[in-house]
Amino acid sequence: MNGIYYQLIDVTDFGPYVTKLILGMPREIGTEELEKDAFSVFVTIRDKKGDVVEMPKSFIERDQFVPSMGYRVIKDAYASDMKGNKVSGKSRFAALELEFGPAYKCSSAIAADWKNINGHERYTVNDYRIEQLKEIGDGDDKIIGLTFDTCAGVFNPDKERFQEFDSEDETKVLRYGYFTPNLKGGKKPLIVWLHGAGEGGDETSISYSGNNVPALTEDWVQEKFDGVFVLSPQCPTMWLDDGSGEYGDSGNSKYVEVLKATIDHFIDRFADAIDTDRIYVGGDSNGGFMTMRMIMDYPDFFAAAFPICEAMIDNQITDAHIDKMKDLPIWFTHAKNDPVVVPDKYVSPTYDRLMKAGAKNVHFTFWDKIVDMHMGFKDENGNPFEYLGHFAWIPMLNDDCKVDFDGKPVVVDGKEVTLLDWLALQKK
Repeated sequence: MNGIYYQLIDVTDFGPYVTKLILGMPREIGTEELEKDAFSVFVTIRDKKGDVVEMPKSFIERDQFVPSMGYRVIKDAYASDMKGNKVSGKSRFAALELEFGPAYKCSSAIAADWKNINGHERYTVNDYRIEQLKEIGDGDDKIIGLTFDTCAGVFNPDKERFQEFDSEDETKVLRYGYFTPNLKGGKKPLIVWLHGAGEGGDETSISYSGNNVPALTEDWVQEKFDGVFVLSPQCPTMWLDDGSGEYGDSGNSKYVEVLKATIDHFIDRFADAIDTDRIYVGGDSNGGFMTMRMIMDYPDFFAAAFPICEAMIDNQITDAHIDKMKDLPIWFTHAKNDPVVVPDKYVSPTYDRLMKAGAKNVHFTFWDKIVDMHMGFKDENGNPFEYLGHFAWIPMLNDDCKVDFDGKPVVVDGKEVTLLDWLALQKK
């Protein structure tokens, strides 16, 4: 008997993963009847054209590609509702909770096009085949021989908190995703999030869910700001594109004016709700570069900036730029072992110059390395998983940035603050 299933995607510190499959059962079933080894789960990951996705062996080893297909590991099985929430009684749905993360092949819900210079990520079409291996129940209620191979829906609640604007002319306004907070209590600030290189392209949702940007919409963050808009514009190539279509260190971007126009467009749409004295800009890697470019060109527009593993090479930042930026509140985040954007060429000399210029409200959390602190991801030895040193946006989005360059806590009005605490306090 063939049946239907649903997929649940969670956006995690390491991006979106398929974390559960929800099976439509032929009768009501209780958790006590289910065992995780009663099923096998095989997935073939395809692109939207139907071709099997080929992925590099790792973020660094991009010259060896392998087809994305394989068995998933089942962590738990229980009776659930249609969206995978565990229920105490019986249900017509059974959830298979899956192991996921960097150690588990074929668990991601997105794939990057590493054969293209941009390496843009896109959500994939994950074709699952779930087969029953053990009998369930007995007598007239016995269930045997189930196969589930038709996906009836995909739930991605983190992504679904955003809305999207599809631009008719990307030379004038970029497409973007956005989150609208609870608007009670007066005008709200705005966080402009600028994505990394992999989150560019033509699939808007990747700009805000390719990494854990939805964390900024969660209650614990919203409460810090008493509600805050989140705007995530997407560029078609990469922010570092100076018109050549290539990566480089010219320090220029062809998207400067259109990005500013996009921010203005969004503010105009919500003119009655956005506090223009509290516009914050930040982003990771390519987006960190563009954060620097925006505050170099529009230093008086923003109330604060939070560049992460920023890729604006220091030798393209003039002394005049430093003089303009030194009075703007900035909090840098980077890792010392970043092999992609080497700190000594980018953030470190820029921070030094800002401090020598007399900056009073510029901070820098400089991680030794980026290690998993929240997801429970492990390496092959059972130790907390160590991410590539470039992935400094992970602790930033978890609000783990608490210390300054000297290793001491950042203090405002006698109180220790995190990066997001600090950001919420900044106002022009």
